[in-house]
Amino acid sequence: MAVDALDTRILRLLIEQPRTSVREYARILGIARGTLQARLDRMERDGVITGTGPVLSPAALGHPVLAFVHIEVTQGRLDEVGDALAAVPEIVEAFSITGGGDLLTRVVARDNGHLEDIVQRLIRMPGVVRTRTEMALRERVPHRLLPLVEAVGRAAGPRAESSR
Repeated sequence: MAVDALDTRILRLLIEQPRTSVREYARILGIARGTLQARLDRMERDGVITGTGPVLSPAALGHPVLAFVHIEVTQGRLDEVGDALAAVPEIVEAFSITGGGDLLTRVVARDNGHLEDIVQRLIRMPGVVRTRTEMALRERVPHRLLPLVEAVGRAAGPRAESSR
């Protein structure tokens, strides 16, 4: 789904001022509230906007250790292992991957000992052949999407904002 210049402006506001009302967004953008709401609805329907909740800090929740655990899985058991990973609360993301391993998980832990306990739990899962753990030392680029949104908006060119 392509976004145009107005969509880009809307997304920028959502990222920069997430607690603002739809009415206020419309005022800032100088567009009708109905136009804004229609754009938001379309972007949600098209999967551009996938959530509207707070961004939480695992470290502030007592889990400052971040690691990436690569998991090699027995052939034919990827779905089973993926389902089992969903039951581990410290796994905050998991992806099927190519390359060295079958799954890549992002894991948070209270400390190194807790991380070891989590990895041992993963190793004991039926279908897990082996794991490889890499610990994050420092976040260099925080999770962000605004630069991507702006690049997509620029690539869309000067399409008329009122065309939708």
